[in-house]
Amino acid sequence: MILVDLAIGLMTMMMCLILQVTFTFWSVRRVMGTPRRPRRSSGLIEGIVALLVAMLIMMLGNFLQIMLWGALFFVLGEFPVFYEAVYHSGVNFTSLGYGDVVMSTDRKLLGPLEALNGILMLGLSSAALVAILQHLTRMHVEGRSPDV
Repeated sequence: MILVDLAIGLMTMMMCLILQVTFTFWSVRRVMGTPRRPRRSSGLIEGIVALLVAMLIMMLGNFLQIMLWGALFFVLGEFPVFYEAVYHSGVNFTSLGYGDVVMSTDRKLLGPLEALNGILMLGLSSAALVAILQHLTRMHVEGRSPDV
């Protein structure tokens, strides 16, 4: 059962990586993409909006991954209610680790795999937000308007 869980977990992690990279690249390209015509504004509001939109898009990507893992747990019969499977998935993905809802002994390996996946994907989101913030800061110093 360990090898089966490992195979299932790694396949799910790969799907999550594709999903997160798609959302992250879209966010980064949206902010750092092709230069647009200059705008008349302080740039502060545009910078905040750019970061907010990027953060929301990447959070949506993370939420979809939590839903994917939750659906997997539900399909595997670990939880009788979909909401409970998604809740458990969110606790795993964020490494919160309440422990109030647990999977069966046969599928427990999937929990740490999801936690590892969540740490990596949340780290990717954080790194992208820092890159966007650096880009916006550089534009502010150079006196240009953000490309949003």
